[in-house]
Amino acid sequence: MNMKEMFDLKGRVALITGGAGLLGTHHAEILAEAGANIVIFDIDKKTCEEKAGYISDSFSVDCLGIAVDITDKESVERGFKKVMDKFGRVDILINNAAMTLAASAFEGLDFFAPFEDYPLEIWKKALDVNLTGMFLVTQQAVKVMKEQKSGVIINISSTYGNVSPDHRIYEGIKNPYGPGNMGSPLHYAVSKSGVLNFTRWLATYLAPYNIRVNTLTPGGVFHKHDKKFVDNYSNHVPLGRMADEEDYKGAILFLASDASSYMTGSNMIVDGGWTCW
Repeated sequence: MNMKEMFDLKGRVALITGGAGLLGTHHAEILAEAGANIVIFDIDKKTCEEKAGYISDSFSVDCLGIAVDITDKESVERGFKKVMDKFGRVDILINNAAMTLAASAFEGLDFFAPFEDYPLEIWKKALDVNLTGMFLVTQQAVKVMKEQKSGVIINISSTYGNVSPDHRIYEGIKNPYGPGNMGSPLHYAVSKSGVLNFTRWLATYLAPYNIRVNTLTPGGVFHKHDKKFVDNYSNHVPLGRMADEEDYKGAILFLASDASSYMTGSNMIVDGGWTCW
């Protein structure tokens, strides 16, 4: 197999949760550029359809945008029915969706409240989206992949799933979406660390079916951040900067393609060296 063949995804179907979001869009772009047909699962119907149109037009592949609430079993099942009706298969699943800071469901609640006063509603919702949603989507994907006797699953974790955040970099940084200062809540570290063993458990369970499961651990991505925070974060990174939105395209393509055919149960850390310290 030559280099082009290793990375060729022509004819494969890649499903990306949170595929209309900041990183999800870039995941879709690189897989579509390699020839894969794309399915975008995201919560907002209009955004899903817009991103699907953009991917289809830009890369000449089929792209299906489906509004799915990944925390709702029936919504996930309906989404997969549409995928199977359209494509009849799922070759690649990227579990990318996660609860965002700007989530409107918590209007009036402090997303960055101190641990001892942390709102239970946010804690529960974060675990529901970041872990239960991954569980529900992967269940449906595995049913398809086991029948195919092939598949690739990529679960997105975070630097803070591997190490504790350095709380000092958030000192004096205001929350742009609500009250109080920024920080990194416990639910994020807990859910993202859970992704690591979700991957390992599934990797051993699914290996007999030729289904590979790996984790991608990205570092912080720059997106309209406060300059002081960017400086604080960058000073903690050996490469001296936050990630660019496109810095994970190569890793996603590698994990999704035959270039990583002997890799399963692993955690690929791409964080500018943050976890080296």
